[in-house]
Amino acid sequence: MPVSPSSVDSFLSLAQAASREDLAWMHGYLSATLGLGGGPASLAAALPAVPAVPKVSRFTLAYGTETGNSKKLATTLAKQAKERGFQVKLVAIEQFRLKDLPKETHFFLIVSTQGDGEPPSAALSFFEAIQQPELDLKAMNFAVLALGDTAYPLFCQAGIDADNHLAARGANRLLPVVKCDTVYEKEANQWLNDILAALEGAAAIPAPALPAAVPAVTGKVNFKGEILTNINLNDTPSAKETHHIEIRCDDDLDYAPGDAAGFIAVNPAALVDRVLAALGLSGAEEVACRGQSGPLREILSQKISLTWLPDRVIKKYASLTGQTIESPRVNLDVLLTSFPPKAALDPAALVEILDPIVPRLYSISSSPAAHPGELHLTVARSTYKNADGTTGEGLCSTYLCQLPEEKEIEFHIHKNQSFKLPAPETDIIMVGPGTGIAPFRSFLFERDAQAASGRNWLLFGDQHFVSDFLYQTELQDFLKTGVLHRLDTAFSRDQAEKIYVQHRLLEHAAEVFAWLENGAVFYVCGARNPMSVDVENTLLQIIQTQGNRDAESARAYLDELSAAGRYLKDVY
Repeated sequence: MPVSPSSVDSFLSLAQAASREDLAWMHGYLSATLGLGGGPASLAAALPAVPAVPKVSRFTLAYGTETGNSKKLATTLAKQAKERGFQVKLVAIEQFRLKDLPKETHFFLIVSTQGDGEPPSAALSFFEAIQQPELDLKAMNFAVLALGDTAYPLFCQAGIDADNHLAARGANRLLPVVKCDTVYEKEANQWLNDILAALEGAAAIPAPALPAAVPAVTGKVNFKGEILTNINLNDTPSAKETHHIEIRCDDDLDYAPGDAAGFIAVNPAALVDRVLAALGLSGAEEVACRGQSGPLREILSQKISLTWLPDRVIKKYASLTGQTIESPRVNLDVLLTSFPPKAALDPAALVEILDPIVPRLYSISSSPAAHPGELHLTVARSTYKNADGTTGEGLCSTYLCQLPEEKEIEFHIHKNQSFKLPAPETDIIMVGPGTGIAPFRSFLFERDAQAASGRNWLLFGDQHFVSDFLYQTELQDFLKTGVLHRLDTAFSRDQAEKIYVQHRLLEHAAEVFAWLENGAVFYVCGARNPMSVDVENTLLQIIQTQGNRDAESARAYLDELSAAGRYLKDVY
């Protein structure tokens, strides 16, 4: 007969108040009673092993992130651990008090890798601290979850380095470092469960399914688009070349303002020809490359990085050719002609020591609400000096800037959870000199489409007003329509004394601080050094003078803004 409502209420009341161990016991009791006759012997046989009370119930979960993935993952894992009865101290690594490291008994780190195997910029102080020989971490048990991308040669290097440094300071490695590619949920959940099982003093258990609230991550999704427009935004006689590129895509683009797009470039044909000439090869030779095979010319063109070779590759070339080589970063053709091999090189062996062409990320400068079916980029064509004095060109920027209209191109979206628009009613201050304006163009178009009520203040800088004022007409239109409430510019070469965006901030110090006190979010995008450092130092100075604070409390104020998601940087 149906269970009475009063019985259901009593059962639910009991279940809701029960601990995990209580529920395990009740499950075993009911299973034994219903399935095995309910006798004491049968009950004992049917009862599952009740998990031991955790030997350690508290731990610290720290994260180091550049684009927000580590933070998002750490937040999810901390929630899971709390649901299992653990007390978790969740902390951004830049907020962690480094002097407290020796006191940590159970410290677990999730960290991503940036650039050429580097840690996130926010984690640099932590990495410096754990390399100090005098640091004693013998009281610490630790484990590291490393996030990375197998498209890059130094896969998960920051996590590997953190793991090694902590162990070198005497910390006990609870688990081997776990390296995760762009699809990481399964490995991350298992990592957490292995940790919790170790703290409970039990054997590792399989990772549970992801909570329904966490969307499944499918990794990189490649989109194909067609070049609609590719124009140089700089006018003569500018020393710069900055392209506005519009791409039409028939697929459903999934991006938000603040995200980036990743592109894989193709080496210039002339560079490939010079490499083949230096090798004395035709390019038709069949070679294998990372599980694929094809003509050498195709491999050199589409798969292997030939430009700006890092020191580790030059050392591998020296070993391969039996030479002692002291050389700065150069292109492969320059290396081959400056230090020619003593004997014919096996092309497969050469290909093996070279890095793959990896995706380059560019901030998206369009808005999904204002530019449906399109993706816009703002790309500065970069150059550099080779050791022989010749001028080298940035591989991907040159590739993108030379793409003709109607050319098909493939790309993927790189989500940046740490550089997002706030609520529509929130004020924002955007500091974006040069191509740092890209995400802020996206922000402004998005806020316009949303009819956001929050005020928008942009500080833009470049070299010359006449030739380098990127998106001048659009910005002036935003001013006229009230989307942009303030626009301050700094053109450094238009007067004898150079003026930069940080100088404009200081000129309007009172207004900047008033906006912050009113809840504004402060964004910085562009070059990490020296721009973003100068802007931060200026902001600290403003907080000191306008807020009547000393240096330490000004830093605390800025740290609080950062922790609250109100001081955000996307720098490179």
